[in-house]
Amino acid sequence: MSENTEALVEQVRTRYARAATAVTTGTRNVDLLAEESIDASCCAPSERSFGASLYGDATAAGLPIEAIEASLGCGTPTAVAVLHEGERVLDLGSGGGLDVLLSARRVGPTGFAYGVDMTDEMLSLAEKNKAEAGAENVQFLKGTIEDVPLPDASVDVVISNCVINLSVDKPAVLAEMFRVLVPGGRIGVSDVVAENHLTMTQRAERGSYVGCIAGALSRSEYLDGLAEAGFTGASVEFTHEVADGMHAAIIRATKPASGSPATGR
Repeated sequence: MSENTEALVEQVRTRYARAATAVTTGTRNVDLLAEESIDASCCAPSERSFGASLYGDATAAGLPIEAIEASLGCGTPTAVAVLHEGERVLDLGSGGGLDVLLSARRVGPTGFAYGVDMTDEMLSLAEKNKAEAGAENVQFLKGTIEDVPLPDASVDVVISNCVINLSVDKPAVLAEMFRVLVPGGRIGVSDVVAENHLTMTQRAERGSYVGCIAGALSRSEYLDGLAEAGFTGASVEFTHEVADGMHAAIIRATKPASGSPATGR
């Protein structure tokens, strides 16, 4: 890993550690987003584009307030993935645990929800929220989304909420999603995606890496990367604009039932 890459990883880790700490001391989601926008040139100009407001009151009802306030995502991947009773779900970059707890509720006692995060402070917050929610079909794991600490073919669904754009090795992330899915498994991801005409330089002009903008893939790059990893039926659907030519998006794809190995690693 180059020095520049290591520096980006540490910037991301520091940003989310700070967010977890802020929430535990009473910072509200709207204020957290405002602070991130100022401090990190964040791609979230308002709570309408990112964060807890994207979840309806009924969706998040009954969950710990700190899980809700810690949300910095750009969508609702639990709805995107259309989870079913008994399924095993993995959330990449699970943060304070909101999407994991929502997933656990949807898959029921016969299903299971995993969350993977690299930030100790977020993992601590997630464990606190798990205990407060009384969720028994949940496990939070420390690790990176480029090297998921789960065995091959161990989950039915992979979700993620505005995290893949923060990775410094996106082909590795896509290959890991493919690896941990059972044959016939699927992904339902919310992420920031650029319009195809924007160069990397133009994306960086619109916001920082840790602010979810500079590192975002274009639509065609996402589709090509998913195909290279082995996925089929991939789609990238823009939902709302977060910066000029940059959109929150829903990404869906399926691992073939034959389970042929990924070619991206």
